[in-house]
Amino acid sequence: MSAEIPKQYDPSSSEARWYAYWEEHSYFHSEPDEREPYTIVIPPPNVTGVLHMGHMLNNTIQDVLVRRARMTGKNACWVPGTDHASIATEAKVVQRLREKGIKKSDIGREKFLEHAWEWTHEKGGIILQQLKKLGASCDWKRTRFTLEEDLYQAVIDCFIELYDRGLIYRGLRMINWDPEAKTALSDEEVIFKEKNSKLYHVSYRIKGSGETITIATTRPETILADTAVCVNPNDKRYTHLIGKTVIIPMVEREAPVIADEYVEMEFGTGALKVTPAHDPNDYELGLKHKLDVIDMLNEDATLSEQAGFYIGEDRFKARKLIVKDLEERGQLVKVEEISNKIGYSERTDAVIEPRLSLQWFLKMKDLGGPALENVMNDTIRFFPPKFKNSYRHWMENIQDWCISRQLWWGQQIPAWYYGGGHDEYVIARTVDEALEKARTKSGNPALDASAVKQDEDVLDTWFSSWLWPITVFDGMKDPKNRDISYYYPTNDLVTAPEIMFFWVARMIMAGYAFRGEPPFRNVYYNGIVRDKQRRKMSKSLGNSPEPLELIAQYGADGTRVGMLFAAPAGNDLLFDEALCEQGRNFSNKIWNAFRFLAMNMEEGVKYTPDTRIDENSLADRWMQSRLQSTIRAMQDDYEKYRLNEALQEIYSLVWDDFCDWYIELCKADIPGEKIPKERLERALGFFEELMKLLHPFMPFITEEIWQRIRSRTPEQALVITPEPEFKSALVSDEDAALFATLQQLISAARNIRAKMNIGPNVPLTMLVRSSSDEEASRLLANDWILKKLQQIEKLEIGPDITKPGFAATAIVQGMELIIPLEGLIDLGKERDRITKEMSRLEGFLKAIDGKLSNERFVQNAPAEVVENERKKRADALANLEKLKESLVELG
Repeated sequence: MSAEIPKQYDPSSSEARWYAYWEEHSYFHSEPDEREPYTIVIPPPNVTGVLHMGHMLNNTIQDVLVRRARMTGKNACWVPGTDHASIATEAKVVQRLREKGIKKSDIGREKFLEHAWEWTHEKGGIILQQLKKLGASCDWKRTRFTLEEDLYQAVIDCFIELYDRGLIYRGLRMINWDPEAKTALSDEEVIFKEKNSKLYHVSYRIKGSGETITIATTRPETILADTAVCVNPNDKRYTHLIGKTVIIPMVEREAPVIADEYVEMEFGTGALKVTPAHDPNDYELGLKHKLDVIDMLNEDATLSEQAGFYIGEDRFKARKLIVKDLEERGQLVKVEEISNKIGYSERTDAVIEPRLSLQWFLKMKDLGGPALENVMNDTIRFFPPKFKNSYRHWMENIQDWCISRQLWWGQQIPAWYYGGGHDEYVIARTVDEALEKARTKSGNPALDASAVKQDEDVLDTWFSSWLWPITVFDGMKDPKNRDISYYYPTNDLVTAPEIMFFWVARMIMAGYAFRGEPPFRNVYYNGIVRDKQRRKMSKSLGNSPEPLELIAQYGADGTRVGMLFAAPAGNDLLFDEALCEQGRNFSNKIWNAFRFLAMNMEEGVKYTPDTRIDENSLADRWMQSRLQSTIRAMQDDYEKYRLNEALQEIYSLVWDDFCDWYIELCKADIPGEKIPKERLERALGFFEELMKLLHPFMPFITEEIWQRIRSRTPEQALVITPEPEFKSALVSDEDAALFATLQQLISAARNIRAKMNIGPNVPLTMLVRSSSDEEASRLLANDWILKKLQQIEKLEIGPDITKPGFAATAIVQGMELIIPLEGLIDLGKERDRITKEMSRLEGFLKAIDGKLSNERFVQNAPAEVVENERKKRADALANLEKLKESLVELG
């Protein structure tokens, strides 16, 4: 035992010291061996990202699972790493260059990538260092990066293999276009938001007649690219116009009126403007009816030459200009205020433009079959299972994945073009291989290297991270290597439900596509961290605390506990800093309990924590039973991924049972003396077991105390110590029930003291009218517990107890606790005190009732103020009722 035990626990000193110790002894590093593996791969954060509250929650959960697996004897391997984040990183580099007056297009790809790598080396990896502050026990020797050479090549190999299987194709499709990042996006990268918009009703002239037809659109600027107006063939309002010609406003272009049942007669005016280049549904109509396609937008969403008007203007400015011009021409019929959903880029928050583009796509239907089947049959289990429904819906309606991105930072698509034709390309790893294939495919052996040019685009970032559980173990490079054979499939994935489709579903597809088995066995979905107003935490809202500041203030353990207290699987976490304060208070409670036990050690005496109990002590038997019941409950919670409930179990055992009851009963029988050696060793034995159970949640303070209790070798560090085993024979429901009865009798006596204003050191006569002699016998056999925790001068227990005239009583499990009050209180003074307090409360209630009966106050005061007044009224009424009862008891 360390001689000097600080009065206060200092997390800042302890955390740095023990993390360095763990790293020094390589406790987190794993190599394949004969043990059962336990593997988690970290959801790779952006390489240049910094720790936020979502990371804190996600990685705390992972660390709990990994540390617990380590303590159950498994070969735990938590693989860390970062993601190259094509769009986000490239945007940062472009912005930095712009600040220096440099355009990306001016310096070329090679030079731009130099800047991107410079940025990555400068800013990258910060988040991984921050995770160490949290206590994350990752195998840092295995850290990977999605753009490192081996993982880069793995993605290229993946592309080529899928292309060779006929699953990757190049095609002109309507895609989601991010005009700020100037790249295509997959459907999953589009976030739809409900927005207030305007619906513009515009009249189109019918050629050769005085008639018009009115359409309704939220995007009047796209009128410039209209190539038809479509009506439902069953709509009697318009049947006479089918086949006629309309004149498109502004551009005065002729276009047909076509008929198709796709048009909903009840929606808008029942007449639809058709713009095949700028709406996915219009594009399908255009293909079906062989309409012209006019692309009126540039890559940056300014109007192109083909628009004919407002050339070079931003799309939203063009909208205002055309509305003004249509109004002046008398063709703007009316404008409605509506609410509709608009797609935004998940990365840049730019409004998405549907755009026809030649892109690379991955066919998803065949890949999706095993991924759907094996989640629905629980080969891969979701926690909570409710997410299976949304997973199934997405998988059953899956679309081909647009995997090309118009960026330079990422894995460059291994397609090489050798001519101007649509299919004049080959797929190859190198220019030499491409040249050879191009000569063969073209039939032109004279082609030289200058004739082939690699596709400028890169692959979607998710196209590298969907391989993450495989590539971190080099499973694409060497499918039968030692690591992938041992660690794969991994055990648990901890992630957020919002990337279920981006990442989870695709990893499952990749697992079955490349290895014929799942990438993981279980998926734990943590919720979104929100503030007390249920808003998602973000820096822009200013409602997100800095994680490292929380750790500095409350300690890593306190912060971890605070996060987990309110984090049931799959449900959003309503974060309140008070939870971290509660976590810190728990750390202090643990430290104070340890310090109390340590201060009871005699100088020069060797103490050995002992888990063998005194079988004659109900307190020992009860604590042993409570410990075993908690071990069993926690094991069940772990199996069901109810980590917050497992934490609540051990929290209650430590705080309520061990600190508030067991330690009190361990104290010396004579006040001021130290706890007897054997009793103290048993208390330390229990305390060590508690530290083991707590370690996954609070690794730093538990290791600190573990190492202080007695001298340990590195092989005996808590981080690798086996967790306590459940021993059912040590659970005694009978002892638990008997001790609970004694607890309730003591609590009832304390309540009577408080109610009657009797000091804690005033001796009481305690009479307990039991239901039987047998019950009385059991209680009397353990009356030392009552006497230890209450000042009692006389104790009688039995079924024939007579209640004196002047006494306070309480019912405890069918028994009556009787505390005679004669000589303890001055009846007259007590009646006067209660009467005065009742009078004060009645006056207080009158004032509150006056406020609450005032309609102006109730209607105009803030809701929380009114609610507070109502709460004060309810509390006052409850207190008044208690005082009335006390007055009756006084007689």
